[in-house]
This record gives sequence, structure tokens and C-alpha cells, in this order.
Amino acid sequence: MRQTKSALFRFIRRYVGDEQEAQDLLQESYAAAWLGLRRYDPNRSFEAWLRTIALNKCRDWSRRRFVRRLVSGSKDLTTPEALSVSDGAEPIDDQMEIARSLTRLNREISVLAPHLKEPLLLTAIEGRSQSEAADILGISIKAVETRVARARRKLFEALSDSGPPPSR
Repeated sequence: MRQTKSALFRFIRRYVGDEQEAQDLLQESYAAAWLGLRRYDPNRSFEAWLRTIALNKCRDWSRRRFVRRLVSGSKDLTTPEALSVSDGAEPIDDQMEIARSLTRLNREISVLAPHLKEPLLLTAIEGRSQSEAADILGISIKAVETRVARARRKLFEALSDSGPPPSR
């Protein structure tokens, strides 16, 4: 746990967008890994196996959250309507602006569709190779490449007023 806790927490935090939920999911991930330790294949990377468990916990959390919102009819604070409400605060200095930008980026990442968010987090944020991400997600390397490109395009569009990025 000491070796993997920080990186796994950051991964989960970026997936769910909430620190408390991420703490709970981190604990659930380690508990599930402990209970499933007999099923671990030593020919596979332990970190990849643990990341897969955490990813599944995040997916379960997303499904439960969707159902709760559907049943309760409550609005999500990450909807465009909620995000358009200004807090009226002016940035105090550059660090405050950077912190806000990071918060917005994390929020936008957390609302990406799972099939785009997962490969983006694994490759661009966690620094894993496309091959490792493909192994964790159970998809082809080409699918990882395509999904990361689409996720980056969506983030660019969400974070800028200038529309989609220029084609290369």
C-alpha cells in the first residue's frame, strides 16, 4: 500500500472528481485486492492488477451515482447550468488562477465518458504506456490511442472558448 497509495488515490480522485469519494474508493479498492489476492496472476503487473480493481470500483461508483441522481431527480453541480454561475471572486494572484484551472481541468476530466476518461487517466496523467493501458482496460492499443485523442479534443473544447483544436 505504501508504494501504490498516492498514485492510486490521484487516479481515483481524477476519475470521480471528489476527494472524500476518492478516499472511500481507495479503501474499497485495497479491500477488494486483499480479498481477491488468491486470484492475482503473478505473470501480470501487480500495479496493473490493482489499477484494474480501482477502475472497476470507479465504474461501480459512477453507475450508483447515476442511478441515485435518476431516482432523486437532483441536479449535478457539474452541469453547464451550474458551472455558468459565477462565484464573484476575482483571482488574487497567479497561484489562485492556476489552482482554479486545475480544479476546472479535474472537474472536466471527471465528467468525461468512462470510455474516454479511463485511457486518458492511465496514459496522459499516470504516464502508463498505451500497451499497459490496453492491458488494464482489455482493449486494443489502437483503441487506447483513439480514445485518448478524443478525450483530449473534448477537454480542449470544454476548457477553451475557441472551439476544437486545429487539425494536424
